[in-house]
Amino acid sequence: MEEKQKEAHLARLAEDGYTIVENAIEPDFIDALNETLLGLEKELGIEPAYNSFEGHKTLRIYNLLARARLFERVPVHENVLPLIEGVLDKGCLISSLSSIAILPGERAQPIHSDDQVIGLTRPHKSVVCNSMWALSDFTEENGATRLVPGSHKWDHCPVYGEHYASIPAEMPKGSVLVWVGSLWHGGGAHKAEERRTGLAMNYCAGFIRQQENQQLGIPLERVKEFSPRLQELAGFGTYQGLIGHIDKQSPREAVLGQKGGHKSIWDHDKKEPVS
Repeated sequence: MEEKQKEAHLARLAEDGYTIVENAIEPDFIDALNETLLGLEKELGIEPAYNSFEGHKTLRIYNLLARARLFERVPVHENVLPLIEGVLDKGCLISSLSSIAILPGERAQPIHSDDQVIGLTRPHKSVVCNSMWALSDFTEENGATRLVPGSHKWDHCPVYGEHYASIPAEMPKGSVLVWVGSLWHGGGAHKAEERRTGLAMNYCAGFIRQQENQQLGIPLERVKEFSPRLQELAGFGTYQGLIGHIDKQSPREAVLGQKGGHKSIWDHDKKEPVS
C-alpha cells in the first residue's frame, strides 16, 4: 500500500471510524479462500449457532490459523496490516480469525461495538481494530455489514437489541472493510439468494487479551512454520520488550526454541560486567 493511500485511509478511520480498501485482495487468493472454507464447512460439519448474535442462518468457522496453511497469508497482508498498525501499533496481536457466511433469510445482527466488553471509559484510544474481507460482493440486499459512522467518538455503547440508524458497507468482492473497535456496527439482514461470505480478521493492542487464544488454540508445530511476523502477531513475541515474556525471553525463544534476539525493555542500558 502506498504511503499516500495509507494516510488517507487512516484519516477516514480517525474521522468516521471505518474505511473500505477496494481491490485489496488478489482474485486467485479469494478463490482459494472460498474453496478452502467450503471444504472446511463440510469437513467440520459447521452449523449455525442459533443465537441472536452469531445468527440462525449464519455459518462461522473459528480459529482458522489452525485449519489450513492458506490462512497464514491473511493476518500479514500488505494491503491491510499497515492500516491496523497505524491505528494500534506494530505490537498489535491477532485477536481472532474466522469466517462468516450469511445465508438467505438471516436477520440483521444487533448493533454492537467490538470493544464494549472491555471496561474503559469512552471514548478512548483504540485498543481493537478489525477488518472484514469481502469474499463475495457485499450489498445491502445480501447483508453487508451495517455501520454507524462517527459512533466511535461517543461516550456510551449501544443497548443490545435496540434499533439504530445505520448505513450498509457495500463493497465489491476483494475489498476489505476496516473499522476501529469502538464503532457501532452489525451484520445486515440477508434478503438476496446467494450467500454473503467474509473473513473477519480481527486485531487487538498487544497489551490486552486476545479474543481467540492463539497460543493454546494453534498446534505449536504449526506455529513453528509461521513466518516471524506471523508468530509475533499470534502472541509469540512480547509487547514493548516486556508484556508476555517468559523469564525475560520471548515465547518464541522459550516455547518454540527459536532465537529471536529478544531484549527486555529493562536491559536497554545493560552493560557487561567489567572483569
